[in-house]
Amino acid sequence: RSLYDSYIRAIRWASDRITSKGIIGFVTNAGFLESNAASGVRKCLSDEFSSIYVLHLRGNQRTSGELSRKEGGKIFGGGSRAPIAITLLVKDGKNAGKGNIYFHDIGEYLSREEKLQSILEFGDISGIAAAEAWRHLSPDVHGDWLGQREDDFNTYLPIGDKKGNILTLFSKYSRGVESRRDAWCYNSSSKNIAENLERMVSTYNDEAVKFGIEYEGLSVKARDGFVQRFVTKDPKKISWTPNLLRDVESGKKHTFDDTAIIQSLYRPFSKTWLYNDKNFVWSRYHMPNFFPSSREENLAIVIHGPGEVLPFTALMTSVVPDVHLLHGSQCFPLYVNEDAVQTSADQEEIGLFGSANASANLHGRRRYAITDEGLSYFRGFYSSDVMREDDVFYYVYGLFHSIDYRSRYSENLRKELPRIPRVKKEDDFW
Repeated sequence: RSLYDSYIRAIRWASDRITSKGIIGFVTNAGFLESNAASGVRKCLSDEFSSIYVLHLRGNQRTSGELSRKEGGKIFGGGSRAPIAITLLVKDGKNAGKGNIYFHDIGEYLSREEKLQSILEFGDISGIAAAEAWRHLSPDVHGDWLGQREDDFNTYLPIGDKKGNILTLFSKYSRGVESRRDAWCYNSSSKNIAENLERMVSTYNDEAVKFGIEYEGLSVKARDGFVQRFVTKDPKKISWTPNLLRDVESGKKHTFDDTAIIQSLYRPFSKTWLYNDKNFVWSRYHMPNFFPSSREENLAIVIHGPGEVLPFTALMTSVVPDVHLLHGSQCFPLYVNEDAVQTSADQEEIGLFGSANASANLHGRRRYAITDEGLSYFRGFYSSDVMREDDVFYYVYGLFHSIDYRSRYSENLRKELPRIPRVKKEDDFW
């Protein structure tokens, strides 16, 4: 999705059009210069062009505080919050793939007028050359032009991996709950959230019944396309998502479940109530495996996901986190319930997590998320057979608050999931 971008497609088409010789000039969003998703774009540009000139005008106002002030004025005023770059791509017919990349950063804390004045004074790329302001960039193995990563980071144990083909510290991790209807599913009052969802469920069932009557006899596939035009659009009664519209098409009935109202961490240090029903939440990802019941205690470390502009941050939570608790957040739990039942109603009926014997869960359905390989990774280093999964979990959380770790590997942490070094108190690392 990140690469389905008009600017990136325009550069692709322009490159095809000039074939082996020519110059392309664009004023575009500058996100492709540093974004994780655009690493392949940068590699292709280096391969296809003999010279690349980039004048970075900054202006990223999707940041805040000091970062926002450094970015300075927006080049197009209120018309853009994104960083802007002027890029010239040159094919000379013989040096394709040389990838000589020349970069100039307009500077920090400049107003829009000051930036435009600098462009006027430079005049063209020879003006920047005359001022000896071009910086020659050499891409690294990751395709990074700016903010290149520390290579020793790759020698540490990965915290997690979705592909499952490498050793990792945690067996499973996940995004937080994504409702796509926060105004309905979150509320500081449990009474209000109950009233809101009862009204929404009632509206849904009314619409499903009316739709079934209107299109009786048609298959679910034949009904597709009618439902969006048929159902009520009143935002005070219901908020639609594609999965809920599909339920209308199939004639599925829903009921309000008051046991699905649980505590959640919506934003940092801001607990609120969540209607955690799989039918009215867009996706819960692996949260039912981490927090299957309000009576089942657990902890989870939540960190920024890769590709974020803001500095690396970590928080710990004892309740279900929202997907935007931190930007692009990823959640690493202390315990995992591999075959946890999916709804609160099921939990109450089966009584699975009401057991007073917590240790039975540890050896049965519930287990530590720290892998055996991860535990051995630490025990071998510290020569300690008594080191437990809990110790490793808290070590990781402490490491994420180390100023040295966050500053030394800031670029790695911005572009990929953390890797975990083993350090001792006397090491320079701290």
